[in-house]
Amino acid sequence: MSHDESQPFFSCDIPVRWGDMDAYGHVNNTLYFRYFEEARFMWMLEKGLPLKSDTHPVVVTIGCTFLRPIFHPETLRIDVFISEPGRSSFMVKYKIYTASQPDTTAAEGYSKVVWVSSVDGRSVPLPDLVRGWFGS
Repeated sequence: MSHDESQPFFSCDIPVRWGDMDAYGHVNNTLYFRYFEEARFMWMLEKGLPLKSDTHPVVVTIGCTFLRPIFHPETLRIDVFISEPGRSSFMVKYKIYTASQPDTTAAEGYSKVVWVSSVDGRSVPLPDLVRGWFGS
């Protein structure tokens, strides 16, 4: 069964911590990348990827567009979308929403994930489990 790229592949809630804010009183831009990381980790655990393996995912490109500020207290919803599977990589897109404005995107991000060997760091074909996410 192929994944519908218009629907989130995974979604999770992450609370904004008091310490996530900067001197301007909103969430510091660097924390958005931590939110993406947490969502990736949560989704990989939920989808059954082993933490210890001969191969593992590595983020090689990452970016974020900040659409509106986020303030504490708040709960974030991170929607994760996957696309563009290749031999050893795929793209991940993220959309961040807040509980106080659940229909308005606060930020959009992306990362390219490459599967590599734990022995030498070279790219390897995507594991069958991961390839199955794309229906191939």
